[in-house]
Amino acid sequence: MQKKLNPMQRFLAIRGIASVLTAFAGVIVLMIIFSILNPNFAKPNSLLTLMRSVVPFLLVGIGQAYVCITGNIDLSIGSVLGMSAMISATMMCNGSHPLVAVLVAFLACMFTGFINGLLVGKFKLPPFIGTLGTMTIARGVAQLANGNYNTDNIGSEGAAQMYKDILYYGKTLGIYNGVWIGLIVWAIFFYILTFTRSGRHIYAIGSNVDAARLSGVNVFATTTKAYMVSAFCAFLTGLITMAQSGMGDMSAGMSYEMYAVAAAVIGGVSTLGGSGLLVGVIAGASVWAILQSGLTFANVPVAFRNIIIGLIVVACVLFDVLRRDGKKSSKKAKKEAVKVA
Repeated sequence: MQKKLNPMQRFLAIRGIASVLTAFAGVIVLMIIFSILNPNFAKPNSLLTLMRSVVPFLLVGIGQAYVCITGNIDLSIGSVLGMSAMISATMMCNGSHPLVAVLVAFLACMFTGFINGLLVGKFKLPPFIGTLGTMTIARGVAQLANGNYNTDNIGSEGAAQMYKDILYYGKTLGIYNGVWIGLIVWAIFFYILTFTRSGRHIYAIGSNVDAARLSGVNVFATTTKAYMVSAFCAFLTGLITMAQSGMGDMSAGMSYEMYAVAAAVIGGVSTLGGSGLLVGVIAGASVWAILQSGLTFANVPVAFRNIIIGLIVVACVLFDVLRRDGKKSSKKAKKEAVKVA
């Protein structure tokens, strides 16, 4: 008779929870270290600003996590972010209402997500190649949106100021609106990934795409949904980035594909597909933002900051690969033992 597990044992038995707990432990350790190095780091205003700085990493991390769980990757996420910022800012500067500008940017970004799904899910292009192409195209669209120039400031009155307050500068219950937006988006996609059939299909094709297909999973549709989630998260991050700066910047989103992978991988999402919990992305995004902010407080040069964060990302991916290889070796050994017996 199988021994009944208590609630704590059931919690610890959840696949991927160990990586999530490790990531959150890292958040706590980093907070303690940087608070000791600079007491101003832990002051209420600094913490509020830090929470707001987590949001862009969290959003792109959610999108990249969806794609990585399917066993793919999205290199276009940063360029889609830039396209969102430039299209919306250009239209606002030319007199369009923010709602119209946001709608056009949304359609452009979602179309890019659909194309990514079509290339990878339907035509079986390697995701690295397919999304590398759309990355370049989306960056080109961002550059062409305002004739290869950054835009002017969208303004600080009326609808333009309301746009900036809703997405970045305003507060609700003492917390920046951007933080609430990030948490709401996370909660929605957490529910979809954890409790719906679409979520189960995403994990299934990441674990074994052929088995998923034989089980009746529409691989093309599921892959496309994952890429469109990524595109939506990039679109929203682009709007927030533009609200922060108050203008369209053609370089917006540069290196964000790395930030997205870092947030997902540090949070325990496997780049090999099939495993990872979206709750870990909160920790992964927080680690990234704390490192950026803490190293800035400590006056660490940008070059060294990039080296430190890059090493952490490589270490997390390497750990995931070694862990998977270890599990495969263990299963193989057990099968061999059964045959001998």
